[in-house]
Amino acid sequence: MNKVSVIIPIFRVEAFIERCARSLMEQTLGEAEFIFVDDCSPDGSMAVLERVLKDYPQRAGQVRIIHHEQNKGLPAARNTGLEVATGGYIFHCDSDDYMERDALKAMYEAAKQQDADIVYSDWFLEIGPSLGRTRYMRCPDYCTPEEALRGLLHGTMKYNVWNKLVKRELYNDIRFPEGHGMGEDMTMILLFAKAQHIAYLPKGTYHYVRQNENAFTASRRTTAEGYFDDLLYNAKRIIKALQGDVSEEDLACFKLNVKFPFLISNQREDYDRWQQWFPEANKHIHSHRVSRRARLLERCANGHLFLPIRLHFYLLQHI
Repeated sequence: MNKVSVIIPIFRVEAFIERCARSLMEQTLGEAEFIFVDDCSPDGSMAVLERVLKDYPQRAGQVRIIHHEQNKGLPAARNTGLEVATGGYIFHCDSDDYMERDALKAMYEAAKQQDADIVYSDWFLEIGPSLGRTRYMRCPDYCTPEEALRGLLHGTMKYNVWNKLVKRELYNDIRFPEGHGMGEDMTMILLFAKAQHIAYLPKGTYHYVRQNENAFTASRRTTAEGYFDDLLYNAKRIIKALQGDVSEEDLACFKLNVKFPFLISNQREDYDRWQQWFPEANKHIHSHRVSRRARLLERCANGHLFLPIRLHFYLLQHI
């Protein structure tokens, strides 16, 4: 039986898939399977992948390639991988990123040694390949799933899928939200809510590549309204699932985190959206575990004071 199943969705990553695939094929964990899901990619991603895989014949029996007949989106690609995975643990790797060679082995050993349902680790933020900047991102050390869940809701830990190794059994009744790509990684919150034991690995295992330093702002300006629909859908999905199991304050802080990026903007429609989304959460701004600067922005927005928010955005962009 495979110890770990790695699921890798592929769509328009021709420039990155070679680096990703090699980092996976060279993992020091032997008993792993690699499930590449071609989400009907229109570029040469699959040709590059097939060429790279020929360099690792010893891994041939551990690789599965699944082709979607039509583009279904990232959540559906993750689900396709989950349906066929056989490993005791699941790891999601995005195909424009890459991993440290001993990442899977270190995470799996931590899971077994600590009898953990979920292992999460530190990671590296790669800011624009042309800039060549790397930042080490340290995660908080939580002792219990309850502490970690609260950290996810308050924003002191990120709910990214790609620095977390999850026992496959936790996915029995959990899938990613097909058709609602933005915010789909909030699904990790549901998994932490089911976990009995967790483990923190204080080691950078994963390289997340951000092509644009201002990725959130840039993407929103070129994305249709469906972006916001998906984000709101996924947030409400989490809120509904956790209602009654966590405190009102914890859910309020989660709501504040979801809408906070609207304040990193100079657009009035973003400020309006901040006010329209989850207004009931605003009374909990004082207990939101964010920086003083972020809390000040929230207070300004709650008081309809937008000039300081615009000034903050200007300083971020130019200084």
